[in-house]
Amino acid sequence: MRYQISGKQIDVGEALQTHVRTELGETFEKYAQRPTDSTVIFSRDAHYFICDTVVHLATGLTVQAKGQASDNIYAAFEKCREKMDKQLRRYKRRLKDHHKDRTSPVEYGAASSYVLAADEDEWESQDDAGLQPIIVAEMETRVPTLSVGDAVMQMELAGVAMLVFRNEKHGGVNVVHRRDDGNVGWIDPRNLS
Repeated sequence: MRYQISGKQIDVGEALQTHVRTELGETFEKYAQRPTDSTVIFSRDAHYFICDTVVHLATGLTVQAKGQASDNIYAAFEKCREKMDKQLRRYKRRLKDHHKDRTSPVEYGAASSYVLAADEDEWESQDDAGLQPIIVAEMETRVPTLSVGDAVMQMELAGVAMLVFRNEKHGGVNVVHRRDDGNVGWIDPRNLS
């Protein structure tokens, strides 16, 4: 596994890097996952140490966690690792089933992603005909091809509120999202009749 361990305005020493490699290796070995690469970023916010970790698995799925502690930087990493461990434990059976059913990694397609300006006054000043958003940034994003169950699992593992994916069954674009009531919503435009 490739490790990228860095700090934002924090010196990450060799001892911490060794600790991170050892602990992450043990966590993923316990659940028989094959991680390909991991990114661990340490930062500081006031008196808190923060650890953001993203690990890409060989199956194409991504596991993401964040931990913070006021004690020390090691405690922040341990909280992050515990969250990741809990996510993997929760989905262990499904991750293994997912791997057996899928002979190749998750396929990703390319899609355009835009960031729009937040100020509606700027939109209106650009065009007298109505709201015309200003594109602040344009980039490429990856859209995975998954089943609905796998998309929900990926959304939970990545710790995101919404996931856009291509449905394995029919190839259409679908969305799963975390609702305000705590449940998961699924949007499938093909089911509109």
